Amino acid sequence: MIQSSTDHIRPVGELTKWMSGGTPDRSNRTYWQGTIPWISAFTLKTTEIFTSDQFVSAQAVKAGSKMAPINSTLLLVRGSALHKEIRAGLVTAPVAFNQDVKALVPLSGLEPKYLTFSILGNSEKLLRLVTSAGNTAGVLDTKVVQDFEIWVPGNPEQRQIITKLNDADSLVASLERLVAKKQSVKQGMMQQLLTGRRRLPGFTHSWFDDASIEQVATLTMGQAPRGASYNTKGNGLPLIQGNADIRDRRSIDRLWTTEPSKLCRVDDVLLTVRAPVGFTAIASRASCIGRGVCALSTPNSNRFLYHALVHAEPRWSVFEQGSTFTAVNSAEVKAFTFPWPSDLNERNAIAAVLDDADDEIARLKDRLQKATDIKQGMMQELLTGRTRLQPVSESLL
Repeated sequence: MIQSSTDHIRPVGELTKWMSGGTPDRSNRTYWQGTIPWISAFTLKTTEIFTSDQFVSAQAVKAGSKMAPINSTLLLVRGSALHKEIRAGLVTAPVAFNQDVKALVPLSGLEPKYLTFSILGNSEKLLRLVTSAGNTAGVLDTKVVQDFEIWVPGNPEQRQIITKLNDADSLVASLERLVAKKQSVKQGMMQQLLTGRRRLPGFTHSWFDDASIEQVATLTMGQAPRGASYNTKGNGLPLIQGNADIRDRRSIDRLWTTEPSKLCRVDDVLLTVRAPVGFTAIASRASCIGRGVCALSTPNSNRFLYHALVHAEPRWSVFEQGSTFTAVNSAEVKAFTFPWPSDLNERNAIAAVLDDADDEIARLKDRLQKATDIKQGMMQELLTGRTRLQPVSESLL
């Protein structure tokens, strides 16, 4: 490994000055009608911070918040998100911030974005330092972070590392935008194709505007098997109880039961019937279904039924009103209606178009995950000194 007299392992507190934010009075509407982005845990999600979902006035900053210096790093130190991830971003435009966020201002010798990348690159270690506030909030203690040590090479190498990680960051961001765009396009396709507003070429048969689940599908309501039959060793059939047993709209094998009660077949449509109601997925294999789900099957049209119910998911929210634990019974499921083409060939053609869109999105998500993994690997190597970049003349940086 190349060594340098300018390399240091130093605590974050020796390299930065810290600032605290605040929340202006919510009852004063004029405070919340300004043009200054106000950063909280909800909007602290990107490597560079320059806008928000909420905006405050200059008076609000004086009364209860604070402006983050340009080139400071905003770090989330309190919030439920800390149980899953470290959130930090470089301030690139004037923003205010709340009390759950700290602004870390780099001192001389520390490149601003190198600090941001160093915090994000040490996410796994920092997550282990998160404690609980006694409720749902996680806490990253200020003193703990200030004592946390990072590797700091000389400024020329810091800038080289920033350039490399910026390139990786840009690729991830571009793929994220492409995934979001394709998802939006698919949503528009669903709105058109699953309502009959747009017809595929060659199809002219009529549609039923309000076909019910009872009319088009066979319904099997789930039933919990005997608890003593549950296991995690793969004995018996997989058990699908609800959202916990579904990932990427496909069932996963998490629990098994040796005494299956109600069954579903591979490619049956799954619908959650308890907390939450209406989430739709596909059974990856023959399984046992518990009380939290039901299985639907229709001759030769399961794929269309699946897409139709995905599109209709928001309509199940009516069952969530006024209840802390939402659930629907078999009669309510059977009575649920949606548009249904009378022509089997049209149903299958629409499903094929939407399946192709899903496949494209899945491929892009796979590319995004690989790019994210590569970026994370680069951070682990470059921000610890395990991999060193070749020295470059200062005049070239």
